[in-house]
Amino acid sequence: MDNNVINKGRCPFDSGSPVQIDLFVGRETAVNSILRAIQQVELGKPQALFLAGEYGIGKSSLAGYMRVVAERDHHLLGIHVQLGGARTVEDVAAKTLEAAINTRAYEPTITEKIRNIFARYIGTQSLFGLTINMEVLKADTPSIAHGYLPFLRGLCERFKEDKIKGVMLIFDELNGIAANPDFAYFIKGIVDENALSNDPLPLLLMLCGVEERRAKMIQCHEPMDRIFKIIDIEPMDKVEMMDFFNKAFGTVGITIDMKAMEYFCLYGAGLPKVMHVIGEQAFWLDKDNKIDRNDAVMAVVQAVKEIGRKFVDQQIYKALRSPAYHSILTMLGEKVFDLSFKKASVEKGLSTDEKKKFNNFLQRMKKLNVLRSGEEMGEYIFTSKMLQLYCCMFPIKKP
Repeated sequence: MDNNVINKGRCPFDSGSPVQIDLFVGRETAVNSILRAIQQVELGKPQALFLAGEYGIGKSSLAGYMRVVAERDHHLLGIHVQLGGARTVEDVAAKTLEAAINTRAYEPTITEKIRNIFARYIGTQSLFGLTINMEVLKADTPSIAHGYLPFLRGLCERFKEDKIKGVMLIFDELNGIAANPDFAYFIKGIVDENALSNDPLPLLLMLCGVEERRAKMIQCHEPMDRIFKIIDIEPMDKVEMMDFFNKAFGTVGITIDMKAMEYFCLYGAGLPKVMHVIGEQAFWLDKDNKIDRNDAVMAVVQAVKEIGRKFVDQQIYKALRSPAYHSILTMLGEKVFDLSFKKASVEKGLSTDEKKKFNNFLQRMKKLNVLRSGEEMGEYIFTSKMLQLYCCMFPIKKP
């Protein structure tokens, strides 16, 4: 054991999970839009929302935060369903049951009651939490999938004495299920069946995903285009980023000087996922509870490696590590912080040999779906903010 290792306490950053509720900041426009929908559901009027935004933009964190608000202040029962790995409607039903059992409600008594209601699906309880009896679960999911709205209605009825007035149902991680036409018909069916009911369930149905997932669902079933109010989640602005970093580091008694903060905001780019990675690296690198610009630069250097390992496709990661592309990335990083750029603008700073490589670079990045051609001649557009930021951060060096 290294006796020089400092016990720094609990790190306030976690790039792999939605942000802690007490560290949530900003998003005022989106929060107000969702809050209006929550209030309508509390008054008995069903609502359907689609939270749209780039990967890493904070959709899950916002949805989780608003679920707590809905439970705490507006008497809704919140169920946040992670659909990663789901391929069928039956999978959606199974994931819903698992989420209901494992999601901790704002009121502990609600959590306990849910687990009592679904006790037959719970296997054993250990230090690692609850296990699910998958055999029993799989036997029941077809009937739940085909009677999903009655299932939600029945669950809500069980909580009338607890003053629950409706349900907030969040479907997250749509990647694997959005292309299945059955899912689009399933979602539209829930909304239509509820709207035509004599006594509609006060339901806030919220889907979270990139815009391409919504487009895929519309391709599967065109009427999907009309059922959701779209809430676009934009990158955090500088004030929100500063608030986040000050709040997070403040919980562990660490201060940040202004030059370091400028660096954090520049490379954080308003993406909570990236901000968490940078913050986590800075937390472990800091030795004196005061983060200066040098600490910040070192944190960003380490963050680039971490982002590459965690969030960038390995084919892209390997391609960008090519020495042949490194000088191009350096030039791109100096010129680009928008999603689009002009080939001619970047070429001006390249050597003759680099210009030859540049065309290969562009074609390779298009093949890997990092770039796509823009509407104007010689224009290229990054397919996501996360990939654009990674390409710009990649060549950064210590001062």
